[in-house]
Amino acid sequence: MSSPESLQIPADLLPRDGRFGSGPSKVRAAQVEALARDARDFLGTSHRQATVRSKVGEIRDGLTSLFSLPEGYEVLLGNGGSTCFWDAASFHLVQRKSEHLSFGEFSSKFAAVTAAAPHLEDPVVISSEPGRHPLVEARDDVDAYALTHNETSTGVMMPITRPAGDGLVLVDATSGAGALPVDPRQFDCYYFAPQKSFASDGGLWLALCSPAAVERIEAIAASGRWTPAFFDLKVALDNSRLNQTYNTPALATLHLLASQITWFNENGGLSFSAGRSARSAEILYAWADASDFARPFVENPEMRSAVVGTIDFAPEVDASVVASVLRRHGVLDTEPYRKLGRNQLRIAMFPAVDPEDVAALCASINWVVGNL
Repeated sequence: MSSPESLQIPADLLPRDGRFGSGPSKVRAAQVEALARDARDFLGTSHRQATVRSKVGEIRDGLTSLFSLPEGYEVLLGNGGSTCFWDAASFHLVQRKSEHLSFGEFSSKFAAVTAAAPHLEDPVVISSEPGRHPLVEARDDVDAYALTHNETSTGVMMPITRPAGDGLVLVDATSGAGALPVDPRQFDCYYFAPQKSFASDGGLWLALCSPAAVERIEAIAASGRWTPAFFDLKVALDNSRLNQTYNTPALATLHLLASQITWFNENGGLSFSAGRSARSAEILYAWADASDFARPFVENPEMRSAVVGTIDFAPEVDASVVASVLRRHGVLDTEPYRKLGRNQLRIAMFPAVDPEDVAALCASINWVVGNL
């Protein structure tokens, strides 16, 4: 038995790229190289001029193609990330009352936002313990259903299906967008940030909005409901139609995002990007199911995330020690979500992560545990 500090994982076992973080996620070298090529004429230029606005237009068109958005759907974007979008949605997408499915750290946060909003009624919150997801309940008194495609903290994913009720379907897709299949006819607003599957940086939100969602935004704006301009989705809608944001965006973020969308679309679209994540997930969960010291935290295979895998370890194996040995060898950010408090590793399997590297990670973990 060796001490953790003395372990040296054989180089031929290690992943070629050791970035497995759940966000910010791995950025492909080709994205960085494309940014470097365009840097002189793109970075440090006005976001109101054609150079940057054409990049925003490229993003909006690329997402329309990637998600096969039906006629009338629009792509909105703004600064602040998904956390900001929860506040914006509480002003301009929830009319009176929302229903939330809460099954982890992030899915619970939007519910907290609407519960605190003085202009809204108390939301309906349907909760389940981490490791599974609850089911939607159609209600006559609800005008917005808040779903989460993938709960990043726990590694649970859920299918997106429109409930029988008449309310808008608002989907937090921050870690699922681009890596999980979705039918746009099943949602009215599918919102996300680019630092996960889209291999960019945070600080931006994007929202794919149905005609019904656009109508709700415009109707609430016309009603006179006071909204800070930064959270005003009507302002975001008007600016997005001009291929710009209300205030200055991070230009490098836009460029990296556009490169990733192009990579997806040029290689087959959502079937390509989601297929890469599905293959990585197949490798990870097959390894955990066959292991004598590890098992998937999410017991129901249909709820196991294809983009963020959470793997519990037997009590005699300290996952934090395994993570520290991996980190010393350049295998990064496999630590669990801190608030979950479990003896586990959390492995991101976004499309930029090569499935072969997931297999190498599993082999490296086996080696570390076998030599501790």
